[in-house]
Amino acid sequence: MPVPSNHASPFFDEGVKLISYCPLCESSYNPREARVLGEKDDSHLLHIQCGNCANAIIALVLISSVGVSSVGLVTDLGFDEVNRFKSNDAISTDDVIETHHLLQDEAALFSRLAIA
Repeated sequence: MPVPSNHASPFFDEGVKLISYCPLCESSYNPREARVLGEKDDSHLLHIQCGNCANAIIALVLISSVGVSSVGLVTDLGFDEVNRFKSNDAISTDDVIETHHLLQDEAALFSRLAIA
């Protein structure tokens, strides 16, 4: 879903402009192609995919009385993939330990992959 053009905050478009260039290939993003992953108060989580290199950023845009700021994370995940992972359970310490053990035991790893 594209970002609504009549968004409630007058600074929202400025926040999207802060992240208007791909950090990998330096092509410009079309700010109207930003897709909203979530919103809370004056914070907006956006997914923007580069039309040139197909990489994307997940950006948190914060709007306050002193201005607009953003922080982004480069990813190769598409919008639908981010939404799917967003609703999954958090990874536990036990999950990490189990994965570590599987990576040490090739037979167990391939056995586990065959089940999935």
